[in-house]
Amino acid sequence: MRFSTTHLAAGALLASADAAQTRFSYNLQVSFDQSNFFNSFDFHNGPDPTRGFVEYVDQATAQQAGLIRAGQGNGSVYMGVDHTSVNPANGRKSVRITSKQSFTKGLFIADIAHMPGSICGVWPAYWMFGPDWPSSGEIDIIEGVNTQTQNAVTLHTSPGCVMSNVGTLASTLLESGNCGSGTASGGCQQRTTDNQNYGDGFNDIKGGVYATEWTSDHIAVWFFPRGRIPQDITSGQPNPDSWSHPLARFAGGLGCNIDSHFTKNNIVFDTTFCGDWAGHPQVWGANAECTAKSYSCKDYVSNNPADFKDAFWEVNSVKVYQLGASRGNPGQGNTTTRATPTATIPVPSSTILVPSSSLVVSTPTPYIPAASRAVSTRRKQSPPVPSSNAPAPTYALEQVPTTNEYVAKVTVTKYATQWVPNPPEKTPSSEVAPPSHVASTPPHGANLGGFNAEGIYVAKPWTA
Repeated sequence: MRFSTTHLAAGALLASADAAQTRFSYNLQVSFDQSNFFNSFDFHNGPDPTRGFVEYVDQATAQQAGLIRAGQGNGSVYMGVDHTSVNPANGRKSVRITSKQSFTKGLFIADIAHMPGSICGVWPAYWMFGPDWPSSGEIDIIEGVNTQTQNAVTLHTSPGCVMSNVGTLASTLLESGNCGSGTASGGCQQRTTDNQNYGDGFNDIKGGVYATEWTSDHIAVWFFPRGRIPQDITSGQPNPDSWSHPLARFAGGLGCNIDSHFTKNNIVFDTTFCGDWAGHPQVWGANAECTAKSYSCKDYVSNNPADFKDAFWEVNSVKVYQLGASRGNPGQGNTTTRATPTATIPVPSSTILVPSSSLVVSTPTPYIPAASRAVSTRRKQSPPVPSSNAPAPTYALEQVPTTNEYVAKVTVTKYATQWVPNPPEKTPSSEVAPPSHVASTPPHGANLGGFNAEGIYVAKPWTA
């Protein structure tokens, strides 16, 4: 089922039924599998940009240590972590690999049999990003921390990109539509509610296929569990037009010119530990299972190597498809074909509005501090992380796109967090009432906080 911009195929309307016309289909550009996987990726062996307790190693070291291997099982690729060393001086050994080839648009089909489990201290990700962050964009396809059981799909761009979730699976929750990361924003994120698309639940069903379509109209992510993978994918003729609702769909249109915000992205797999998200004191402290194991993420990761035996990726293949033209008669040939677009109908402005109610999210996993989400993108220069001993508030301001401007809204978060993005166009008043359904409210005129030097709103606690 398609949820992209409507196209007018004028040439097809004028052509006779038996006249040849240009058609488009997804053609395989490159396949990464056991035969070429590690030779197609660069190994990062420098410091972790997210300040994780990890030692990324080069290919030779990883191979010697048994952290990588190809051809196991049904011909899959393995990427694991050190699960034997106690108190490693430089952090626990792991790998972070980046594709040598970059891509602009396309259909990315990742068949993954296993991902790092829902383990305290672990922060895995399968993602894409460009050379000039945030101007070239970032797509976080699989990402999470600690005992998280549900995936969150996130985009990061330069300022000026607001996307809707039109066409997304109804059960997926929109946290924010503003993808701009110019001031340590957390980007635009859609959080899923399926316990089989991430971590332990994903591994219990032997994984599945994550399909990511990047076009001028949208960036959409589907997840197909093992055993329910569409035949067109397994046959090498993927046809997103025939698939159901995406797990997460970010629609461009008037709110965001995707072509100007995303370009030349590389594919990345990595597994880090602790750092600015998994090890953030508030995130770690909000997880009862993890705090029961140790007072800190670093202490736990350092002293319990055997617990990370299942913190590995097992990838069957990653295939990249690009749209290409072919000649054929209407109604004949490959079913993945599309008529040539000759004009585009703009998306109505109403489709880019994000209802404020959709931004209030209740989730079983800790709310991610905006600054932490920003640094979760592994850039060489991460935004500063707020002091962990700052006062934890009950309320925080959150930006809500309405019409053509930004306003501030107070929302209740399940896990207290004082760091939220700076609305780019308007500074909210300090006199903002909390939601009406909250029984205890701050006194009129209570100072809920202000913006710090990094452009992050610091919400202060209040006394009823």
